[in-house]
Amino acid sequence: MKLLVTGASGFVGGKLIERAQAAGAWEVFGVGRRPLNQRDYASVDLSRPFELPFAPDVVVHAAARSSPWGTRAEFDRQNVEATRRVIEFCEQRGRPKLIYISSSSVFYRPEHQFDLTETSPIGPAFVNTYAETKFAGEQLVRGYAGAWTILRPRAVFGPGDTVLFPRIIAAAQRGRLPLLVADGRPAVGDLIYIDSLTDYILHAARDPAVVGDFNLTNAQPVPILDFLLGVFNQLGIARPTRRVPVARAMRFAAATEAIYRVLPFLGEPPITRFGVSVFAWSKTFDVRKSLAALGPPSVSIAVGVEAFVHWQRGQSITTPS
Repeated sequence: MKLLVTGASGFVGGKLIERAQAAGAWEVFGVGRRPLNQRDYASVDLSRPFELPFAPDVVVHAAARSSPWGTRAEFDRQNVEATRRVIEFCEQRGRPKLIYISSSSVFYRPEHQFDLTETSPIGPAFVNTYAETKFAGEQLVRGYAGAWTILRPRAVFGPGDTVLFPRIIAAAQRGRLPLLVADGRPAVGDLIYIDSLTDYILHAARDPAVVGDFNLTNAQPVPILDFLLGVFNQLGIARPTRRVPVARAMRFAAATEAIYRVLPFLGEPPITRFGVSVFAWSKTFDVRKSLAALGPPSVSIAVGVEAFVHWQRGQSITTPS
């Protein structure tokens, strides 16, 4: 079968291509923003009409602006308009099955949320522009005339990650990460290891019966702060000692975001409200639907952490690119 992967120069898309090629059952073509010296790959601006020398049976649309920071125009272009153009491409190429990699953040609210399911309410308010535009992409996919699947992974981690844990690890190594103390119960959250995710995607690509929307996790919720401190310990990073209440950190993050929006040349702020919310609010998922359709995760959290720590030890620079 022929598999087209967008976002092939990114974390999820790149790992998916590696996994598909290792399986040996796929002819794979990747597209991404960055030029790469690779066979069966093209650098493409997905926000514009595009053509490819490839007629896929399945398209996995993993390309997105996944950063927690950016302008509205950037998120609209890379998450909404790009999805529209991918759908146009599919319509012109015989309507292959389209798998859209969305985000669990479409559900998030500034509160504890437990046992979220595919039928849990989404919107009308969103935690950030990323979540809002990922859901806008979902709405476009639902209008696609071919077979479609929406997958919403939660907190993807593993070797090659440049978004989630590397930012936290880099701050901890510089001594800039406080212990964020929440009121009430500590935050608990689901995660998914990258190989578990890519195996789920390939299962959805192979199986024509897997259609509709699915929330994806490793089905092993963890206490977020304890989990991070355990990773720090394995990496030999000193445990943060400065304790800051989450409410104070949230106010500081809001003020910092305001400054960085007025002065965009400063880049990404060192703290965001979304980042603080990871420590403030529990987010867990009831994934019985995905377990029934796709089976159990292929790699446990413990094995995934071991692989991630081994990879992270080999990184000379831990600051995300």
